[in-house]
Amino acid sequence: MQKKLLAVAVAGALAVPGAALAASSVTITGFFKLSYASVNVKGKTNRSREDRVQDESSRIYFRVVEDLGGGLQAVGQIDWRIALDSGSDGTSGANWVGLRSKSWGELTIGRHDLHYVYTEDQSYSRGGSLKMTNTSIIAYSAGGGFAVANATRTPNTIRWASPNWNGFTVVAAYSTNPYGAAENDIGSASSRGNGWNIAPQYNAKNWGIGYSYYQGVGDGGAFTNTAYGTVAASVEGSSHRVNGHYQWGGLRIGLVWDRSEWKDKSGQLSAMAIDSKFAKRDAWSLPIRYDWGKHSVFGHYSEAKRDKGSVFENGMACNNGVITNSQCDSKAKMWAIGYAYSMSKRTKLSLSYAKIKNNTNANYNLFTSAGGLGSTDASVAQGQDPEQIAVTVTHNF
Repeated sequence: MQKKLLAVAVAGALAVPGAALAASSVTITGFFKLSYASVNVKGKTNRSREDRVQDESSRIYFRVVEDLGGGLQAVGQIDWRIALDSGSDGTSGANWVGLRSKSWGELTIGRHDLHYVYTEDQSYSRGGSLKMTNTSIIAYSAGGGFAVANATRTPNTIRWASPNWNGFTVVAAYSTNPYGAAENDIGSASSRGNGWNIAPQYNAKNWGIGYSYYQGVGDGGAFTNTAYGTVAASVEGSSHRVNGHYQWGGLRIGLVWDRSEWKDKSGQLSAMAIDSKFAKRDAWSLPIRYDWGKHSVFGHYSEAKRDKGSVFENGMACNNGVITNSQCDSKAKMWAIGYAYSMSKRTKLSLSYAKIKNNTNANYNLFTSAGGLGSTDASVAQGQDPEQIAVTVTHNF
C-alpha cells in the first residue's frame, strides 16, 4: 500500500527573490522482511549447520514526481536498503533521477536493475526467502564463481524504458563502468570499462516472452586461477537470456534459459595458446507458482550445465590439473519449494526449503547466503552442497 505523504506547493512560502520552486510529491513505500533460518553446508569440516536470523533485503523507497507540463515529468528514486538483523543500512539499491513521458517513455541516470531480474521466479515476491530464488543458478557462471550482470544493480548507467506499446516494451541501457563504483580510465593501460543491455519483452493477458542481452567490461580488474595465476587485466562478460511464462488462473509456469561467457581482453591467454573465452556455461530454470485465496505455493527446479570455457574445460582449472579433464565437472542442480499465507493485504508468513547439489568443481551458493544478507561462514567451496529451511515474515507498507 502506497501513501502519498507530501504534495506541497512551496513557491509562495519558501520562495527566495527571483526564484520559484515547482510543486512536487514524495511517496514513501517499501517492505520489511526477515527470516529465521537453518542453514547447512554439506562438506564443511567440523560444524556444518547453523541457525540464524537474516534480513531478506528489506527496503524503503523514496520516490519523487514533479509535473513539468506538456505530459513531461521529472522523476527520481532512492532505494534505501536496511538490514534489520544487523542494524546496517545503505543506499545500494536502484537509485536514479530522470524524465518521464507517456509518449516516449522514461530516461533515467544512476544505478539500475538490468538483465539479472528476468528470472520468471516469483518465490520472493510471494513471500519466500531471497535465498531460495533461481538467481542462485542462472545469475552465476564459471562454476558459480562469476556473477552475471553483477547479479544485482548495474552502476554508472543511463537507461531508457519505452512506453507500453500494447504489451510490448523495450529497455536499453549503457554503463560507463558496469563492475565498479567509480570510473578508473584515466592513466590506465587496460581497456576502458563500458557495458550495455537491451531487453525487449512482450506480455499478454495470460502469457509473456522476452529476451535480454548484457555485455560488460570493467575498468581494469583481473581473473585469477590456481593453474595460471592472474591471466587477464581486463575481463569481458556477456549473457543471452530468454524468458517466458504461461498462466492458467492461479497456476503460473515459467521457463528461463541463460548462456553466459567470460573472455580475456588482455591477450594473456592468447599468448599462452589458450582460447581467450575462458568460461562458458548454459543454465535453465523452471519456476512454478500457484495461488488460491490467501495461500500461495511456489518453487523451481534449476540447472547449470558444465562450463565449457578454455580454462575450465581443459582440466587445468580443476585442482591445478590434479583432476583429469573427464572429472572436471562444474555442473550444479537446485530445487526449491515454499508456501506462504497472506495474514492481511500487507503481511505474509512463509515456509521455504532450498538446496543446491554442486558437482566436483562447482561452488554455486544460495543467493546472498554468504555475506551481508547471510553469514560469511556460509560460503561454499567446490563440491560442497548448501541447503536452507526458512520461516519468513514480510510486511509491505
